[in-house]
Amino acid sequence: MRGRLFAVSVGAIAATFSLFHLWTSYVGTLPTLQQAYVHLGFALVLIFLTKPLVKTEGRPGAAWLRWTVDGTLIAASAFVSAYAVVNFLELSQRGAGNPSELSIWLGVVAVLIVIEATRRMVGLALPILATVFLVYAFVGPYMPGPLGHRGYDLERVAATLYVTTSGLAGTPLQVSATYVAIFIIFAAFLDASGAGKFFIEWSYAGLGWLRGGPAKVAVVGSALMGTISGSAVANVVATGTFTIPVMKRAGLKPAFAGGVEAAASSGGQIMPPVMGAAAFIMVEILGAPYTTIMAAALLPAVLYFVAILAMVDFEVAKQGIKGLPRSALPSAWGIFKQGWHLLAPLALLIYLLVVIEYTPITSAVYGIAAIFAVSFLRGATRMNPQRLWTALQSGGTAMLEVAAACATAGIVIGILMLTGLATRLSTIMIGLAGGSLFLLMVITMVISLILGMGLPTSAVYVVLATLVVPAMVEMGVDPLGAHMFVFYFGVLANVTPPVAIAAYAGAGLAGSNPTETGVIAFKIALAGFLLPFVWVYNPALLLQGDVLDIVLVTFSALVGIVALASAVQGYLPGGRSRWYQRLLMGAGALALIKPGLVTDLLGFGLIGIALLSWYVGRRAAGVEATERST
Repeated sequence: MRGRLFAVSVGAIAATFSLFHLWTSYVGTLPTLQQAYVHLGFALVLIFLTKPLVKTEGRPGAAWLRWTVDGTLIAASAFVSAYAVVNFLELSQRGAGNPSELSIWLGVVAVLIVIEATRRMVGLALPILATVFLVYAFVGPYMPGPLGHRGYDLERVAATLYVTTSGLAGTPLQVSATYVAIFIIFAAFLDASGAGKFFIEWSYAGLGWLRGGPAKVAVVGSALMGTISGSAVANVVATGTFTIPVMKRAGLKPAFAGGVEAAASSGGQIMPPVMGAAAFIMVEILGAPYTTIMAAALLPAVLYFVAILAMVDFEVAKQGIKGLPRSALPSAWGIFKQGWHLLAPLALLIYLLVVIEYTPITSAVYGIAAIFAVSFLRGATRMNPQRLWTALQSGGTAMLEVAAACATAGIVIGILMLTGLATRLSTIMIGLAGGSLFLLMVITMVISLILGMGLPTSAVYVVLATLVVPAMVEMGVDPLGAHMFVFYFGVLANVTPPVAIAAYAGAGLAGSNPTETGVIAFKIALAGFLLPFVWVYNPALLLQGDVLDIVLVTFSALVGIVALASAVQGYLPGGRSRWYQRLLMGAGALALIKPGLVTDLLGFGLIGIALLSWYVGRRAAGVEATERST
C-alpha cells in the first residue's frame, strides 16, 4: 500500500510538471529566471524521488539513510528553486555584482544539488567536468599562458551561477524549460496514442519481405520513431523491443541485431521534424529559426539512414539471409488504414513550422491538441483518462535527464564566460591544429566522441559549441555547418566504443555481449562519419546553395557512403570483394569528402576501377565455370 501511494505521488508530481509546461507553452512562458527555476525545481525533486542514494530492498537500515539524505536534498531543491522563483526581480536587479548573503549560500547549495542530481541521472562524466571548471574559476592566477585569469572568490562564482542567466539558468536550461519540454510532452502523447507501435508494424509489413527485411525494418522504424523521440536510448528501447527479437528469428546474430538497432536509433536525434534537445539549443545559440535547423538536418539524416541500410544489406547478403515470406506478413495497406490518422499530428506540426511559420512551441501545442483529437477516430488509439495520465507522467519523467544535464552544462558555460576562457580557446584550438581546417575537424571529432561517451548529446553540443565551434568559424566554416558538425558527432558518440550507451541498451535487449554489440554498431554507423566533413567543405549538403550544387553534393555523398559501406563490409553485388577492391572503394569514398574536380574525379575513378575489376573477375569466373561444365 505504501509503495502504491509513493508511485501515485511521484506520478502526480510528474504529471503536474507536464501540465505546467503545457500551460506556459499555451499562455506564454514566465520571465526567464522563473521559468528556468520552476523547471529545474520539478526536475530535481523528481530525480531525488526516483533515483535513490542507496537501494533499500532487503537492507533494513538503508531506508533511514536514504530518506534522511534524499529527503534533505528534496527539501533543499524545492527551497532554492522556490526562492529564485519568488525573488526573481530582486535577484535580477542585484545580479552577480551585489548579491545578498543568502543568495550566495543558496547558490552554493544549488550548484552542489545540481551536480549530485546529474551524477544520479547520467553518471560521473558531466559532474566531473563541471567540478574541474569550478576549480578552474578559483585557480586562474596559477594557470599557465592563455589559461590564466585573475581568479574569483566564492561569492562571485556562486552568485554568477545562481542569480544570473549565465549559469544554472543559462541558455541550455532555458531551452530545456521551453522548446525541449513541450516536444518531449508531444512525443509522450504521440507514443501513448499508439503511434510508435503503428510505425514499427507499418515498416514491418512493408519491408519484411526484403533481403534481411527485419533488420531494414529496424532501420526504417527507428527513422520514423526519430520523429517522436529525441533520445537514442529511448529509441532503442521503444523500437528494439519489437525489432531485435524479429531480427534474431530471421537468423541474424544477437550482437548484430543489437548493433543495427543502436546505430539506427542514434540517428533519431538528427531526423526532422522532432530532433534531439541539442537542436533546440542550437536555435537559441545561432539565433536561427528551427525550420532552418530542420532543413539543414534533412539530407544528412536521410543519407545517414541510407548508409546504415547499405551496411545492413551488404552484411545480410554475405550471410545469405532472405526476407520473410509475404504470406507471413500483415497487410501494409491494412495497417495504414488502421493507423493513418496518427500521421496527421506530424503532418500538422510540419505544416505549422514550415508553411505557417509558427514558433516551435506554438506548433507543438497545436500538435498535442491534434493528437488528442485524432486519437478518438479509433477505439484502439483513444486517449482515455488512463492514457492521458500515462502521457503526462511519461512526459514529466522524460525531461529529467535533459534538465539535469542542461543545468550542469550551464555551470561549465558560466565559468567559461566568467573567466574569459571561451574567447581565448579559438586561438588555442587553431594553434593546436597548426592552422589546418582538416586537422581541426579531426580534433573536434575526437573530442566530440570522447565527451559523448559519458555525456548526453545536448551536453556535448553545449560544451563544444562554446569551446570549439568559434575556432571552426574563425577558420572560415559556415556557422550552421560548424554547429551541425559537433552536434552530429555528439550523436554518433552513442555508438562509439568503448562506451557506447545506445549499443549497451541494444545488447541488453538482444542478450549479447555489450562490447561486441558496440563494435558492430560503430561499424554499421561508420559510413555516416563521412557526412560532417562533406558539409563543412560544401554547405550545399545542408541545403545552402543553388539546386545544382545541392544535387551534385548529394550524389557524390551518396556514392561515397555506399562505397565506404562496401569497403567496410567487404561486399560487392554478387559476393565478397577482394582486399584490393575494398581498398579502392574505401580510398574512393574518402576522396569524395572534399568537393572539387580533382578529388571528385579521383574518387569516382578509384570506385570505377574497383567495380571494373569486380566485373572482369565475375565475368572470368563465369566463363571458367561454363568451360568446366562443357
